[in-house]
Amino acid sequence: MKLLGRKKDEGDANAEPVEVDEPAASARTTAPKGKPTPKRSETAKRRGPVAPAPMTSAEARKRRKEMRSTLTKEERQAEKTQRRTAMNERRERMMAGEEAYLLPRDQGPVKRYARDIVDSRRNILGLFMPAALGLIFVMLAVPQVQLFISPAMLVLMLLMGIDGILLGRKVNKAVDAKFPDNTEGSFKLGMYAAGRASQIRRMRAPRPQVDRGAKVA
Repeated sequence: MKLLGRKKDEGDANAEPVEVDEPAASARTTAPKGKPTPKRSETAKRRGPVAPAPMTSAEARKRRKEMRSTLTKEERQAEKTQRRTAMNERRERMMAGEEAYLLPRDQGPVKRYARDIVDSRRNILGLFMPAALGLIFVMLAVPQVQLFISPAMLVLMLLMGIDGILLGRKVNKAVDAKFPDNTEGSFKLGMYAAGRASQIRRMRAPRPQVDRGAKVA
């Protein structure tokens, strides 16, 4: 259907009528306020409703399980490989000491400084695991020396306790000097340092960033 209109020419009062195409005019009009445009409505129909984010880890695992049931064997294998690669990458960055990938207990410059102090010295606490395994092996191999094992173990435990106390004091003193505004508790920081010192050096996470005997400033 065509409608009659007039040209917008103020100087010509006898302007000829102009034909206007009604469908084209209506197509240029916008949708009423509050209603989606045709493109948005078509996109919403095509995508469908979006499921809300999972609230718990159990719900997330259930969704992943349901999603895997719809995948083919090749797709599941590819997803497994991708997940393993991402996990290995995160672990490698965590072991390298990158702040964004560290566990909450290891984050912060104070904890990094404490780790460097522990890793720069030889700790008697580090003998705990090797000594315990060695004493157990000796007790099983030579039962006659069991009478001497218990006193030796007690002496070792006493030495490790003294070393842990000295290490905790050293770490707290150094941290207070370098970070005067530190809010970490002395006991908590001392236990953190002692716990790291009790581990074998190559098994510490994140891995040591300084060599033994290095001076930590």
